[in-house]
Amino acid sequence: MRTTKVVSITMPPPLFDEAMAIAKKENRTMSELVREALRRYQRELVIRNVRAQMESVADQIGVHTEEDVVRLVREARREIYNEEQAKAQLRAGTRA
Repeated sequence: MRTTKVVSITMPPPLFDEAMAIAKKENRTMSELVREALRRYQRELVIRNVRAQMESVADQIGVHTEEDVVRLVREARREIYNEEQAKAQLRAGTRA
């Protein structure tokens, strides 16, 4: 039983010539080249989807620039530091 499917595609002659030249230069078959192109396209779609989701979240929390990211990171670090200091004081107070 065959584990692959045969597909016929059409493309403009200049694109075909370019694809053939790439395949020849990289010592690959046209099938390998097209499979790789499809894999890259799939990854790009995933990246676009994640980026769109992150942009939606960023809009909700008011992050629009790199400065906003830096500000949020500093705020988070400050909160963590303050929590650690409060815990240390509690521990020190229970020892006294």
